Amino acid sequence: MDGIQAARALAGRVHVVFVTAHDKYAIAAFEHGAVDYVLKPPEAERVALTCQRLRERLKQEPDPMNDLLAQLSQRLGAGGVKPREYMRWVQASVGTTIRMIPTGDVLFFRTEDKYTRVQTQSFEALIRKPIKELIDELDPAEFWQIHRATVVRVDAVEQVSRNFRGHQIVHVKGSAEKLEVSRTFNHLFKQM
Repeated sequence: MDGIQAARALAGRVHVVFVTAHDKYAIAAFEHGAVDYVLKPPEAERVALTCQRLRERLKQEPDPMNDLLAQLSQRLGAGGVKPREYMRWVQASVGTTIRMIPTGDVLFFRTEDKYTRVQTQSFEALIRKPIKELIDELDPAEFWQIHRATVVRVDAVEQVSRNFRGHQIVHVKGSAEKLEVSRTFNHLFKQM
């Protein structure tokens, strides 16, 4: 899960401050409720300002833990918490036909121009849904995003190696294609 996805998941429950070297995500961060956005390397004055903003926010709002507990007891009283349902089938174009592909058959998804390629062991197909929408519908225990343009099924990963530039490369079972892991997602394979 990247920072934007975490902010979206935690919205309204915690105060989020982004500390990053990338300024291009600032708008998305504030759209998902970020209190502040600090660029690396942070300067002491900037961090002090962020802390002041957080203190002011905490003074203004009621205790979020009480709100969370109230929401939980309301949900439990209403018949329990339903587990989130994730996508189980992908409806994709293969030539002139539409195929229903179980997510368990998908090796990886990869952005290709205006489409997303769905790769299985025996064929590839195209869908119009972008990766950033698709990742929210896939079970994070089953699929990992390894690049902004690539999502791989975890149990389809055969091995991870490093290329001559030191970048991590995912080798997928049943495919000769090698998928590069971006710096943002290196933590998924941190033991390497």
